[in-house]
Amino acid sequence: MELLGRFWARVTATVPDLSTTVLLATAAAAALLVLSPALWRPARNVVTIAHEGAHGLVALAAGRRLAGIRLHSDTSGLTVSAGRPTGLGMVLTCAAGYTGPALFGLGAAALLAAGHAVGLLWALLVLLALLLVQIRNWYGLWSVLVTGGIVFAATWWLPPDGQAAFAALATWFLLLAAPRAVLELQTARRRRSASDSDADQLARLTRLPALFWVGFFLLVDVGALVLGARWLLG
Repeated sequence: MELLGRFWARVTATVPDLSTTVLLATAAAAALLVLSPALWRPARNVVTIAHEGAHGLVALAAGRRLAGIRLHSDTSGLTVSAGRPTGLGMVLTCAAGYTGPALFGLGAAALLAAGHAVGLLWALLVLLALLLVQIRNWYGLWSVLVTGGIVFAATWWLPPDGQAAFAALATWFLLLAAPRAVLELQTARRRRSASDSDADQLARLTRLPALFWVGFFLLVDVGALVLGARWLLG
């Protein structure tokens, strides 16, 4: 019980606010990961994890049965859930993918702004552990384990200031990467290589055009970026 108490105290401990210099430096590093073609390809796996994880969480919240999640080496993914093929639950599940990374980033920004950098990292570990049990292919298993290992290493071995800086980097990355993923979606749709995308599925479910849903994804993601940046830098 005493050990559990010490662990809980560590998880809920607050760290001093990061300086503006550190916040801007981590934002610049995250922007480099998003904008550099060489770095974006491996880093995009993290976006796919957040994307498919959001599908899974919302599917469960909507009362659907989660049948499994697959992550692929081309940074695509697939979440399979059972339930009504139409209706609000299915719409929310489909809409969660491209908005999920940004909303995860916004939640992370709220925790970081409140000084809970350590708690944020442990929350990420819990979410990754929940996702792990739903993975149904070897590449997905490897991808989640590597991501979880990096977060665990930062949580376990970095000093408090280092943990806060790592948490800020992860937060900025989610906030900045989400809009790029939506722009890539529209590019793929324009090339007719994404005919079964989330936006196209939503178009069939709601009779609203797919371009409307692409715009909705982008609006949510940019709004989360602006609000998250205000919380972090305010």
